[in-house]
Amino acid sequence: MSDAAKSARSSGASVVIRNVGAVGHVTLAAPDRLNAVDVAMLEAAAEGVRSHDADPAVRVIVLSGEGRAFSAGADLSVHLDEGDLDGTLHGVGAVSRAVIESGTPVLALVPGVAAGAGLSMALAADYVLVADDAKLVLAFGALGLMPDGGATTLVVANIGRARALRLALTGEKLSGAEAAEWGLVSESVAQERFGARAEELAAHLAALAPEGTALTTAAITAAALDLDATLDREESGQHTLLRTADFVEGLTAFREKRRPTFGA
Repeated sequence: MSDAAKSARSSGASVVIRNVGAVGHVTLAAPDRLNAVDVAMLEAAAEGVRSHDADPAVRVIVLSGEGRAFSAGADLSVHLDEGDLDGTLHGVGAVSRAVIESGTPVLALVPGVAAGAGLSMALAADYVLVADDAKLVLAFGALGLMPDGGATTLVVANIGRARALRLALTGEKLSGAEAAEWGLVSESVAQERFGARAEELAAHLAALAPEGTALTTAAITAAALDLDATLDREESGQHTLLRTADFVEGLTAFREKRRPTFGA
Protein backbone atom coordinates (compact mmCIF):
# COMPACT_ATOMS: atom_id res chain seq x y z
CA MET A 1 0.00 0.00 0.00
CA SER A 2 2.97 2.28 -0.74
CA ASP A 3 2.23 6.03 -0.75
CA ALA A 4 -1.50 5.24 -0.78
CA ALA A 5 -4.25 5.91 1.70
CA LYS A 6 -7.50 4.33 2.69
CA SER A 7 -10.06 5.36 5.29
CA ALA A 8 -12.19 3.34 7.68
CA ARG A 9 -15.35 5.43 8.11
CA SER A 10 -17.27 5.40 11.36
CA SER A 11 -20.01 7.70 12.67
CA GLY A 12 -18.93 10.44 10.28
CA ALA A 13 -15.33 10.12 11.42
CA SER A 14 -12.42 8.02 10.22
CA VAL A 15 -9.17 6.27 10.83
CA VAL A 16 -6.73 6.95 8.02
CA ILE A 17 -4.22 4.21 7.27
CA ARG A 18 -1.46 5.00 4.82
CA ASN A 19 2.18 4.41 3.92
CA VAL A 20 4.74 7.09 3.13
CA GLY A 21 7.87 5.23 2.14
CA ALA A 22 8.90 3.06 5.08
CA VAL A 23 6.57 4.90 7.48
CA GLY A 24 3.15 3.40 8.15
CA HIS A 25 0.64 5.90 9.51
CA VAL A 26 -2.44 5.16 11.63
CA THR A 27 -4.25 8.45 12.17
CA LEU A 28 -7.37 8.99 14.26
CA ALA A 29 -9.32 11.46 12.15
CA ALA A 30 -12.23 12.97 14.08
CA PRO A 31 -10.78 16.42 14.84
CA ASP A 32 -14.19 17.98 15.44
CA ARG A 33 -14.43 15.93 18.67
CA LEU A 34 -10.70 15.87 19.48
CA ASN A 35 -10.42 12.38 17.94
CA ALA A 36 -12.66 10.79 20.58
CA VAL A 37 -13.02 7.17 19.52
CA ASP A 38 -15.95 4.83 18.95
CA VAL A 39 -15.98 1.06 18.46
CA ALA A 40 -15.49 1.09 14.68
CA MET A 41 -12.59 3.54 14.93
CA LEU A 42 -10.88 1.37 17.53
CA GLU A 43 -11.31 -1.75 15.40
CA ALA A 44 -9.90 0.06 12.38
CA ALA A 45 -6.93 1.44 14.34
CA ALA A 46 -6.02 -1.98 15.74
CA GLU A 47 -6.25 -3.53 12.29
CA GLY A 48 -4.17 -0.70 10.84
CA VAL A 49 -1.37 -1.33 13.33
CA ARG A 50 -1.47 -5.06 12.69
CA SER A 51 -1.46 -4.66 8.90
CA HIS A 52 1.51 -2.28 9.00
CA ASP A 53 3.37 -4.64 11.32
CA ALA A 54 2.83 -7.49 8.85
CA ASP A 55 4.20 -5.42 5.95
CA PRO A 56 8.00 -5.83 5.62
CA ALA A 57 8.18 -2.53 3.73
CA VAL A 58 7.01 -0.68 6.85
CA ARG A 59 9.87 0.01 9.24
CA VAL A 60 8.11 2.31 11.71
CA ILE A 61 4.45 2.87 12.60
CA VAL A 62 3.31 6.40 13.50
CA LEU A 63 0.18 6.54 15.65
CA SER A 64 -1.34 10.01 15.75
CA GLY A 65 -4.48 12.12 15.73
CA GLU A 66 -5.63 14.65 13.18
CA GLY A 67 -5.56 18.27 14.26
CA ARG A 68 -4.58 19.58 17.68
CA ALA A 69 -5.28 16.46 19.78
CA PHE A 70 -4.13 12.88 19.94
CA SER A 71 -7.43 11.63 21.39
CA ALA A 72 -9.85 12.81 24.06
CA GLY A 73 -10.69 9.16 24.81
CA ALA A 74 -14.00 7.39 24.31
CA ASP A 75 -16.72 9.34 22.52
CA LEU A 76 -19.24 10.13 25.27
CA SER A 77 -21.26 12.58 23.20
CA VAL A 78 -23.59 9.89 21.83
CA HIS A 79 -26.02 7.48 23.46
CA LEU A 80 -24.14 4.43 24.70
CA ASP A 81 -25.83 1.09 25.23
CA GLU A 82 -24.17 -1.95 26.83
CA GLY A 83 -22.90 -3.17 23.48
CA ASP A 84 -21.19 0.16 22.81
CA LEU A 85 -19.67 0.21 26.28
CA ASP A 86 -18.28 -3.31 26.07
CA GLY A 87 -17.16 -2.80 22.49
CA THR A 88 -15.27 0.36 23.40
CA LEU A 89 -13.64 -1.34 26.38
CA HIS A 90 -12.46 -4.29 24.29
CA GLY A 91 -11.53 -2.02 21.38
CA VAL A 92 -9.19 0.12 23.46
CA GLY A 93 -7.54 -3.03 24.77
CA ALA A 94 -7.19 -4.33 21.21
CA VAL A 95 -5.43 -1.16 20.05
CA SER A 96 -3.04 -1.19 23.01
CA ARG A 97 -2.34 -4.89 22.48
CA ALA A 98 -1.65 -4.40 18.76
CA VAL A 99 0.73 -1.53 19.55
CA ILE A 100 2.55 -3.30 22.38
CA GLU A 101 2.88 -6.59 20.47
CA SER A 102 4.05 -4.96 17.23
CA GLY A 103 7.52 -6.02 16.17
CA THR A 104 7.71 -2.82 14.16
CA PRO A 105 8.50 0.14 16.43
CA VAL A 106 5.53 2.39 17.14
CA LEU A 107 5.94 6.14 17.56
CA ALA A 108 3.01 7.97 19.17
CA LEU A 109 2.68 11.69 18.43
CA VAL A 110 0.82 13.77 21.04
CA PRO A 111 0.68 17.47 20.09
CA GLY A 112 -2.26 18.27 22.37
CA VAL A 113 -4.86 16.41 24.42
CA ALA A 114 -4.44 12.73 25.32
CA ALA A 115 -7.12 11.80 27.85
CA GLY A 116 -8.55 8.59 29.25
CA ALA A 117 -8.40 5.80 26.67
CA GLY A 118 -6.53 8.18 24.38
CA LEU A 119 -3.69 8.39 26.88
CA SER A 120 -3.74 4.60 27.35
CA MET A 121 -3.27 4.03 23.61
CA ALA A 122 -0.49 6.62 23.34
CA LEU A 123 1.45 5.15 26.27
CA ALA A 124 1.35 1.70 24.65
CA ALA A 125 3.79 2.96 21.99
CA ASP A 126 7.53 2.28 22.09
CA TYR A 127 8.33 5.99 21.86
CA VAL A 128 5.94 8.77 22.87
CA LEU A 129 6.69 12.28 21.64
CA VAL A 130 4.62 15.07 23.19
CA ALA A 131 4.50 18.83 22.81
CA ASP A 132 5.52 20.82 25.89
CA ASP A 133 2.02 22.28 26.18
CA ALA A 134 0.12 19.04 25.53
CA LYS A 135 -2.40 17.99 28.20
CA LEU A 136 -2.32 14.40 29.50
CA VAL A 137 -4.91 13.10 31.95
CA LEU A 138 -6.20 9.75 33.20
CA ALA A 139 -9.79 10.96 32.92
CA PHE A 140 -11.53 7.90 34.35
CA GLY A 141 -12.24 8.72 37.99
CA ALA A 142 -14.63 11.56 37.14
CA LEU A 143 -16.82 8.96 35.41
CA GLY A 144 -16.68 6.48 38.28
CA LEU A 145 -14.44 4.21 36.23
CA MET A 146 -10.93 2.75 36.41
CA PRO A 147 -8.10 3.19 33.87
CA ASP A 148 -8.14 0.66 31.04
CA GLY A 149 -6.37 -0.05 27.75
CA GLY A 150 -3.35 -1.27 29.72
CA ALA A 151 -2.93 2.03 31.57
CA THR A 152 -2.86 0.44 35.03
CA THR A 153 0.43 -1.24 34.18
CA LEU A 154 1.82 1.17 31.58
CA VAL A 155 1.67 4.16 33.94
CA VAL A 156 3.13 2.20 36.86
CA ALA A 157 5.94 0.84 34.67
CA ASN A 158 6.84 4.36 33.59
CA ILE A 159 6.50 6.44 36.75
CA GLY A 160 5.86 4.09 39.71
CA ARG A 161 2.91 3.23 41.95
CA ALA A 162 2.70 6.47 43.95
CA ARG A 163 2.56 8.78 40.95
CA ALA A 164 0.28 6.40 39.06
CA LEU A 165 -2.21 6.49 41.94
CA ARG A 166 -1.87 10.26 42.16
CA LEU A 167 -2.87 10.65 38.50
CA ALA A 168 -5.63 8.04 38.65
CA LEU A 169 -7.23 9.29 41.88
CA THR A 170 -6.94 13.05 41.34
CA GLY A 171 -7.48 13.31 37.60
CA GLU A 172 -4.58 15.77 37.59
CA LYS A 173 -3.63 17.13 34.17
CA LEU A 174 0.06 16.97 33.29
CA SER A 175 1.60 19.17 30.64
CA GLY A 176 3.77 17.43 28.08
CA ALA A 177 6.85 18.97 29.69
CA GLU A 178 5.82 17.65 33.13
CA ALA A 179 5.03 14.21 31.71
CA ALA A 180 8.51 14.00 30.19
CA GLU A 181 10.13 15.20 33.43
CA TRP A 182 8.25 12.49 35.33
CA GLY A 183 9.23 9.82 32.80
CA LEU A 184 5.66 9.12 31.74
CA VAL A 185 6.56 9.79 28.09
CA SER A 186 9.76 9.52 26.09
CA GLU A 187 10.34 13.14 25.07
CA SER A 188 8.77 16.58 25.08
CA VAL A 189 9.56 19.41 22.66
CA ALA A 190 8.28 22.92 22.03
CA GLN A 191 5.17 23.03 19.84
CA GLU A 192 7.02 24.85 17.06
CA ARG A 193 9.59 22.00 16.94
CA PHE A 194 7.07 19.18 17.21
CA GLY A 195 6.58 18.41 13.51
CA ALA A 196 10.28 18.48 12.68
CA ARG A 197 11.19 16.31 15.66
CA ALA A 198 8.47 13.81 14.73
CA GLU A 199 9.98 13.47 11.27
CA GLU A 200 13.47 13.05 12.73
CA LEU A 201 12.33 10.28 15.07
CA ALA A 202 10.35 8.46 12.37
CA ALA A 203 13.39 8.50 10.09
CA HIS A 204 15.68 7.31 12.89
CA LEU A 205 13.41 4.42 13.89
CA ALA A 206 12.87 3.41 10.26
CA ALA A 207 16.64 3.15 9.76
CA LEU A 208 17.18 0.69 12.64
CA ALA A 209 17.79 -3.02 12.03
CA PRO A 210 14.26 -4.51 11.99
CA GLU A 211 15.01 -7.81 13.73
CA GLY A 212 17.21 -6.26 16.37
CA THR A 213 14.62 -3.60 17.09
CA ALA A 214 11.81 -6.14 17.34
CA LEU A 215 13.73 -8.31 19.80
CA THR A 216 14.80 -5.27 21.84
CA THR A 217 11.30 -3.86 22.23
CA ALA A 218 9.86 -7.29 22.99
CA ALA A 219 12.48 -8.02 25.67
CA ILE A 220 12.13 -4.66 27.41
CA THR A 221 8.35 -4.81 27.26
CA ALA A 222 8.31 -8.35 28.68
CA ALA A 223 10.53 -7.20 31.55
CA ALA A 224 8.17 -4.32 32.40
CA LEU A 225 4.63 -5.49 31.58
CA ASP A 226 2.30 -8.42 32.12
CA LEU A 227 -0.14 -7.42 29.41
CA ASP A 228 -2.51 -10.39 29.52
CA ALA A 229 -3.06 -10.18 33.28
CA THR A 230 -3.42 -6.39 33.11
CA LEU A 231 -6.07 -6.41 30.39
CA ASP A 232 -7.96 -9.23 32.13
CA ARG A 233 -8.07 -7.24 35.39
CA GLU A 234 -9.04 -4.01 33.68
CA GLU A 235 -11.73 -5.51 31.49
CA SER A 236 -13.26 -7.44 34.40
CA GLY A 237 -13.27 -4.40 36.68
CA GLN A 238 -14.43 -1.96 34.03
CA HIS A 239 -17.21 -4.32 32.90
CA THR A 240 -18.59 -4.14 36.45
CA LEU A 241 -18.11 -0.37 36.83
CA LEU A 242 -19.83 0.42 33.53
CA ARG A 243 -23.03 -1.01 35.01
CA THR A 244 -23.05 0.97 38.26
CA ALA A 245 -25.15 3.93 39.31
CA ASP A 246 -21.94 5.88 39.84
CA PHE A 247 -21.05 5.55 36.15
CA VAL A 248 -24.51 6.78 35.17
CA GLU A 249 -24.00 9.76 37.49
CA GLY A 250 -20.49 10.40 36.14
CA LEU A 251 -21.67 10.28 32.54
CA THR A 252 -24.67 12.52 33.29
CA ALA A 253 -22.46 15.03 35.10
CA PHE A 254 -20.00 15.02 32.19
CA ARG A 255 -22.77 15.82 29.72
CA GLU A 256 -24.25 18.48 32.02
CA LYS A 257 -20.79 19.97 32.68
CA ARG A 258 -21.00 19.70 36.46
CA ARG A 259 -19.21 17.82 39.25
CA PRO A 260 -20.58 14.32 39.86
CA THR A 261 -22.06 13.23 43.19
CA PHE A 262 -21.07 9.61 43.69
CA GLY A 263 -22.56 7.09 46.13
CA ALA A 264 -25.75 9.08 46.59
